[in-house]
Amino acid sequence: MPVSADPDHFFQTSHSLAETNRKASKSKNKHGNPIQLPSKILAIIVDPLNPRDAVYVAESAGNVRRVAIDTGEKDIVYRGPAAPVTSLATSLDGTTLIGGCWDKTLWSWSVSNRQSLLRYRGHADFVKCLVTLELAGTEIVISGAADASIIVWNLHSAEKIHVLKGHTRGILDLAIDPSTYTTGEAGKMTCKEVVIFSAGSDREIRRWRVGLETAKQVEAETPILVHATSVYALRFDADGDLWTASADGTVKRLSRDENFQPDTNIEHGDYVRVVALEEVGGYVVTAGRSEDIKVWDRGSEDLVHVFSGHFEEVTGLVTMGQRCVSVSIDGTVRLWSLRPEDIKDARMRKEAEQKALAAGESVLEGQPTNQGTAGGLTAEEERELEELM
Repeated sequence: MPVSADPDHFFQTSHSLAETNRKASKSKNKHGNPIQLPSKILAIIVDPLNPRDAVYVAESAGNVRRVAIDTGEKDIVYRGPAAPVTSLATSLDGTTLIGGCWDKTLWSWSVSNRQSLLRYRGHADFVKCLVTLELAGTEIVISGAADASIIVWNLHSAEKIHVLKGHTRGILDLAIDPSTYTTGEAGKMTCKEVVIFSAGSDREIRRWRVGLETAKQVEAETPILVHATSVYALRFDADGDLWTASADGTVKRLSRDENFQPDTNIEHGDYVRVVALEEVGGYVVTAGRSEDIKVWDRGSEDLVHVFSGHFEEVTGLVTMGQRCVSVSIDGTVRLWSLRPEDIKDARMRKEAEQKALAAGESVLEGQPTNQGTAGGLTAEEERELEELM
């Protein structure tokens, strides 16, 4: 007897039905000019060979896909894993792509021909985060996993160099302390050892000194405890201060001058999975379970604007100049302009929609957002705005 997968054939609570209907309705919107992919998206990084237009995204179907933001081209796919890919990194020259996977391994591919190169075996649970760097002329990749371990690998041989343990629960993110990563010849970033920051489900942020010969937790440094629960993201800004995002609903800036104690606290609400920084305008961008993309003024901590478009949890954010790209469990890649004039236009449109809704008028779902390719509203957007008003 065939078994149905149609949710309409099963008992559902009134709440679950309402939520299903809400998502179905919201999924029709075109805010952020969505690029639809065939499966859930779990992570995003900028393509270093085309940092103004292209990204790599990790899919729950086990693929990594390159997406051209301006054209929507999405046909370059890297295959191999039979389980979801959760995290991404590239070699320093951008020619090798690395993905962390639910199958407890890392995979690497040649960017040019899409061929699978190596598998890195050593974790006992899901791989959650990756960073790459060069130490004393050797390219390495560092991975953190749900098994609470951090492993340092030779990127081009998959040889395990070090295993670091100290967290009591899964590792959720890693970040390289930029003050310990020096510039060598021809602007190439290299050094003999670096300090790596790690964040975990145990709410701790730990520091590790990593070289090719030795790797250990930074001596005399206790874990940084500034959040009430899991820390999902770590991002250093241009000043060397550390930004964190947590399931406790807050984003904090940890000041280097104050030994990484918080001097900024942003109340995003719900839990925050990702944080991105836009240095030109001084914006902090946050997102997570609430589905919205929130833009904050870094100096005043004021909320500048809320972009709405995703209809499931947001799982990744990157900035590309004065643009922000977001990805979500809903399977879409969306683009948001962070130019002040475009944010102003977006606020005007949102206020018009809210006024129309308050007046009981019908609001068109899915007006494309201004992506900053031209100043002001397009003629079509102006007509739509007039209709809404």
